Amino acid sequence: MAHLSASPPAAAQRTDPDALLAFTQAVLRAEGVPAADSHLLADTLVTAELWGHASHGMLRLPWYVARLRSGAMRKITQVRTVRDTGALVVLDGGHGIGQVITERAVTLGVERAKRFGVSSIGVRNSGHFGTAAYFTRRAAEAGCVALLCTNASPAMAPWGGKHKSIGTNPWSIAAPAGRHGAVVMDLANTAVARGKVYLAAERGTDIPEGWAADAEGNPTTDPQAAIEGLILPMAGPKGYVISFMFDVLAGVLTGSAFGDEVAGPYQPDATSGAGHLLLTIDVAAMADPAEYGERVEALVDATRAAEKASWADEILVPGELEDRHHAELSAAGITLTDATWASLATLSAETGVELP
Repeated sequence: MAHLSASPPAAAQRTDPDALLAFTQAVLRAEGVPAADSHLLADTLVTAELWGHASHGMLRLPWYVARLRSGAMRKITQVRTVRDTGALVVLDGGHGIGQVITERAVTLGVERAKRFGVSSIGVRNSGHFGTAAYFTRRAAEAGCVALLCTNASPAMAPWGGKHKSIGTNPWSIAAPAGRHGAVVMDLANTAVARGKVYLAAERGTDIPEGWAADAEGNPTTDPQAAIEGLILPMAGPKGYVISFMFDVLAGVLTGSAFGDEVAGPYQPDATSGAGHLLLTIDVAAMADPAEYGERVEALVDATRAAEKASWADEILVPGELEDRHHAELSAAGITLTDATWASLATLSAETGVELP
């Protein structure tokens, strides 16, 4: 693929990642979130920025703070076990912080997979958890293959419809990859993650054709019209049916909200009701870990060495681009848009936490 840069637009604010993490954690602490939970939530936002996914980064902090203040998202996350059969567990997040709930699901999923070879953790009454890859990567680092899916607030219309009733319903798969670390896929089932539309609106830039339609179903490159209208499914009806089925798994099966009952993180007053499903496989239970490592390394090496198309500089494997961005931006700093920086300045004034 052609090289993609993590470089941000010119008119923006460059910030040290550690300072940004400390600021974000302090803001959340000022809002009454416990220290460990504040650190986790802050780390998911800063990590998204480091991976080059500003759409899931700091622009969301004001959304989370608004939800904490309204009570739509509980400051103290209390996770309750609803069902436990050993390899299968259902958790109720009590409308707490989605990242905290999902972290507990991953910890439990890995522990049960190590005991039983495979585990399934269902989560109900959760919230937006940021980037799914943040959590599946953790499972991969523990020697497991993980698939995590979630439902989300309505973004697309069912194929043939004109009113949005189905979420982007993103999902991630991560697997250990020997000397390559991990291979990781994370995507929404729409042409683009909705956060990228919000990011374009913040930056004041048009969105590409094929991303969205306005409220009347007409194609649009105006991000605000897209926010008020529809995000289009990826690959036409294929994206629609994948999203539908992940709503069955993450929402219906887990006993959580589904369809147009799920509220988004940008809605300050509505409890999310999002559901998640995590499937975890212990590599050591299915294969000899050393042999598996050699096989996945061979797959990565062969894929990278494949003959390139004329337009491509190189071939990357899933997750490699994020790893490169992380290394680059950890050294160079994270650059935030003027709009995001202004929202952080507002939070700084409101909480008394000094800007980084």
